[in-house]
Amino acid sequence: MKPPSVVGGEEIRIDKRLPPPSERRTAHKWLKEDALQRYKDENGKGFELYISKIAEEKIRNHATRCVDRKREVMGLMLGGVYTHDEMTYSMVRDVVTTDLEASSVHVKFQREAFEKLFASLDEAGFKYVIIGWYHSHPGHECFMSSTDIDTQKNLFNQSYHNALVIDPVNREIEVYFLKDGIIRTRDFAIYWDEFENPYHGTTIRKRVVRSDPDRMASPQ
Repeated sequence: MKPPSVVGGEEIRIDKRLPPPSERRTAHKWLKEDALQRYKDENGKGFELYISKIAEEKIRNHATRCVDRKREVMGLMLGGVYTHDEMTYSMVRDVVTTDLEASSVHVKFQREAFEKLFASLDEAGFKYVIIGWYHSHPGHECFMSSTDIDTQKNLFNQSYHNALVIDPVNREIEVYFLKDGIIRTRDFAIYWDEFENPYHGTTIRKRVVRSDPDRMASPQ
């Protein structure tokens, strides 16, 4: 099983595609005030990054689940790169991870777990590009450490590559990318597909079909 070759300087195909419409995208729940204002300013023009609500939920749940164990988490973000109206943007559709070697200030994939990671990539179910990676800073706020920056420069150095950092303790999230050798923040939106429940707001309850419509059965 060969490793993925869609990081670093790998050339990719960029297709034309409409980005998620404004009625099916919104700001992340954990944006800080300044990031939320940037989102509002950019919403009419569109974003360079869209993250599906399914992928976002997996990232957030992964980070939150390990808070009690005081461990960082990490994984890869999968999706595609597209262009519309002379603007190039990325869409994260799903994420994958594997067994980790982690502490409260350090995380990396276990060397012996790469086979499991590659298997998860093979089972993605769609043709993907690795859009970047995510990792958590539980209780330490969102930033890129010197190790994180080295990782970005060595493995995720294309304009469409992103580093998502999430702090599940302080409920903060930020996305970074590399431009001209400098780490910068990237505004993004959460999106959902047509007919899916929105990221937040009204939910649709599953209809329950009663086997005893006249309620004649005795109570348990």
